[in-house]
Amino acid sequence: MKTDFVEIFQTIRAALQPYATLGFSNRVNSETVYELWSDKNVVIEGRKRTEVFFASVVIQKNHVGFYYMPVYAEPEMKAVFDPKLLKLLKGKSCFHIKQLDEELLSMIESALAEGYRLYKEKDWVA
Repeated sequence: MKTDFVEIFQTIRAALQPYATLGFSNRVNSETVYELWSDKNVVIEGRKRTEVFFASVVIQKNHVGFYYMPVYAEPEMKAVFDPKLLKLLKGKSCFHIKQLDEELLSMIESALAEGYRLYKEKDWVA
């Protein structure tokens, strides 16, 4: 069980990094923030966009924030999440993580894979 925020951040960042080779760019890669964006020109709800946010991890004061846009873009995605992960969702797309074990990490990795599938299906990522 990881409780050190730096260690939690580094572990989740490691889970995000492979997606930087699958059509996302890592806009920010620092010791406290890692962000993934799609730079594809898309139309979402009738509005043209030159980028689409996918996910990030950020060390905050009282937690590590895992920001995950697919759950905001398609709220019904919540149905595929384990209740243990869902109870960490604060607001529309931010999970507050204070402890990380292998089970929770596996749930995050599954969510990332499902989000990637959704973005490919919607043609939001190259």
